Amino acid sequence: MPPVTPAVAALPETRAAVLGRFLRGSAGSGVAIGARTAGALLLNKLLAVYGGPGGLTLLAHFQNLMALFTTLPNEGVHVGLIKYLAPLRAGSGRYRAWLGAALALNAGALLLGTAVLVVGRQPLAGIFRPSVGWLALFALGIGLLTAHVFLVSVLLAAGRLRAYVWLTVVLSGLGTGAVAVVLAAGWALDEALLAYLLAQGLTLVPTVAVCARLGLLPRLRGPVSRPGLRGIGRFLLMAVSVLLFSKAVDFVLRDVLMQRFSLAQTDNWQAVAKLSDNYTMVFSALMGSVYYPRLARLAGEPAALRRYVRTVLLLLAPVLALGLGALYLVRDWLLPLLFDAHFAAARTLLAPQFVGDWAKFLTWTLLFLLMAQARVGRYVAVQAGSAVLYAGLLAVLLPRYGLLGAPLAHAARFGVLLLGCGVYFRNYLRP
Repeated sequence: MPPVTPAVAALPETRAAVLGRFLRGSAGSGVAIGARTAGALLLNKLLAVYGGPGGLTLLAHFQNLMALFTTLPNEGVHVGLIKYLAPLRAGSGRYRAWLGAALALNAGALLLGTAVLVVGRQPLAGIFRPSVGWLALFALGIGLLTAHVFLVSVLLAAGRLRAYVWLTVVLSGLGTGAVAVVLAAGWALDEALLAYLLAQGLTLVPTVAVCARLGLLPRLRGPVSRPGLRGIGRFLLMAVSVLLFSKAVDFVLRDVLMQRFSLAQTDNWQAVAKLSDNYTMVFSALMGSVYYPRLARLAGEPAALRRYVRTVLLLLAPVLALGLGALYLVRDWLLPLLFDAHFAAARTLLAPQFVGDWAKFLTWTLLFLLMAQARVGRYVAVQAGSAVLYAGLLAVLLPRYGLLGAPLAHAARFGVLLLGCGVYFRNYLRP
């Protein structure tokens, strides 16, 4: 990278410039986010209409199962990889060291995940009646998809948003298209879900070609870098906390609801959760492709970092409130449109879900700072405290309010977390 002259480095960006940079990056990611959202909405509609009773819940359970085996790479290794590759020139010695360390950690995570899948076959995937062949194809799909996201992280670290955009379009189209074809052919739901995973994994082929053409895959030589393993390993510890205190909690919660209520009743809660998942995916994609890489680059510039975070928060707080408020106003039209007519009964669950999601997004915006600064202990403590709080709230609210207790617990959980993060990160909120 060319050196920055002192005269330029001394000029801080104005709030308008910071906001403009964020909005330009957001617009650049808009096509990718739109494709992912459209694919997710169409997939939800297919399963809600043609998946039978509980089809939407089983889709979410399968996606949650996928998340259990991709969280360590995606929320740990790849987050660290973006942080460390972002300021480096592709092909340099340090670049190859970080890349090799990330590959080694991913391989270890996938091997561990495969072993857990085999040993915990019944409690994890029993609802899908998995054969040995089904388990093998599931493990293959997870490996292909992880490799794809690994290379996408390399693209994002290099600022190659255009390539990221069209690869995301391909990923969304392949996954949803595979489900539509398999369901139309009369295959079982568990086979359709497996096709969904494998089709997404096939996106690895064009992703390898793009990264190779851009010169982002230098030949790796020598032993794996121990400093690289330690550096990215810290992010892997963060991912373990996400796996244990977020993904696993969601998986168990859905299992509890399926046992406590019928599949048809659980589908109503799942429709609300799926709606939340759709716009959460938009938010996560935007922040992961635009906001977090920028935080990683500004980690050594405290004043610029504070200005950037504060500006983004001032933009997000009212925009998110308006957006979620608009969704609430059209809830009676939206639920039947996105899912099916009988999902209109889920309307009573929406208000606390939207309040909780508003607080969740602002909380995540602040917690990205802990990731960018690799503050492992604090990040793990927040995840653990959040899970304990959520479990306690569910234990109190589910028996008293039934299904409504789940979104009420969600709202209370993230309300408390936002308040705590506001106090802890108060220096980033002051003008």
